[in-house]
Amino acid sequence: MTDSALSPSPTTQPFARSILDNIARVLVGKEGVSGLALAGVLAGGHVLLEDAPGTGKTMLARALAISLGLTFTRVQFTPDLLPGDVTGVSVYRPASGTFEFVPGPIFTGVLLADEINRATPKTQSALLEAMGEGQVTESGVTHMLEQPFVVIATQNPIENEGTYRLPEAQLDRFLLRLSVGYPTLEEEVRMLSRLQGQHPIYALESVAAPADLLTARREVQAIHVSEDLRRYMASLAAGTRTHSAVALGGGPRASLALQGVAQALAWMEQRGYVTPDDVQRAAPGVLAHRLSLRIEARLQGLPAEEVVREVLRSEPVPVESVQPEPVAAQ
Repeated sequence: MTDSALSPSPTTQPFARSILDNIARVLVGKEGVSGLALAGVLAGGHVLLEDAPGTGKTMLARALAISLGLTFTRVQFTPDLLPGDVTGVSVYRPASGTFEFVPGPIFTGVLLADEINRATPKTQSALLEAMGEGQVTESGVTHMLEQPFVVIATQNPIENEGTYRLPEAQLDRFLLRLSVGYPTLEEEVRMLSRLQGQHPIYALESVAAPADLLTARREVQAIHVSEDLRRYMASLAAGTRTHSAVALGGGPRASLALQGVAQALAWMEQRGYVTPDDVQRAAPGVLAHRLSLRIEARLQGLPAEEVVREVLRSEPVPVESVQPEPVAAQ
C-alpha cells in the first residue's frame, strides 16, 4: 500500500478532505498514514503509531486532534508512571470528610500515550477499560468518558532497553497499528523549508467539531457490506490463524475491526458500499499487530505485515456487483 492510495482525490468526502488537508499543513507527504489514522478514528477505534523517533508520530496525533476540534492531552509514559496518574485518583477532603475523584489526563478527546511501552504492564492495562468500554472505574465507582474519545499511542519498535512489550490483549484494543515512515528526499527538503520559522502546528485551527465526528461515525456504520465481503474478511482473519508462521492469529475482534476500517475508507471516498480494495487497504494495519509469530519466523526476521500480504494473496477476491451509492456530503 502506498501513500497515494489514500491521498485526497476529487471523490474524497468533503469532511475527510478538510481534515486531511489540514494535517498536510503540518506533515509533509504523509497523506496515506493520515488517511488510515482518520479512518480508524471514524470507525470508532484507537491507533498505535510505531516508528523511529522524529518521524512525526506526535505531530500526527496533535494535528488530528486539533483538526477534529477535540481536546488533546499528552502523557509521557515512563516506568514510574502509576495507573492513577492516567485515570485519576480519589482524594480525601478533610473539610467535608469525603473522598473526591480527581479526573486524570485520560478524560480528554484525544489522549496521546507517548512511548506507551516504557510504562509497566500495570499502567499499560489501566487503559484497557477506557479503550474498550469508554469508562474508568476507581474505588468501585465508574466514571464515563465523554465521546468521542480516542487513544493514540506511540512506541519505538527498535529500542527495547527499559521497555515492556505490550501484551496481546492490549494490542488487540488498538484498531490499527501504523508506521509513519521516513520522508523522501524531496519531502524532507519541503519540510525543512516549511519549518524554518514557527512550526505550523501552533497556527493550526480546527476544521470540524466533535459533533461532526459523531455524525460521521453513524454514517460510517451505515455503509453497506455485502455477504461475500463479510465472508472474505472472515476468511482473511481465519487465514492468519492457520498460517504456518503464526502461533496466534487474529480473532473475531480482528474481523470486526477490518469491517469497520473498510467501511470508513468507503465513506471517505463517498461510496455507500465496501469494495475488496477497501478491505485490502485496511488489512495490514488492522491484522499485523494482532499476530504472534512462531519463534522460527521471528528468528528469520519475518515481518507480520508480510504474513498478512501472503494471506491476502492466497484468498480469492470476491467479485462485487453492487452499484455505487454516493454518501451525502456534509
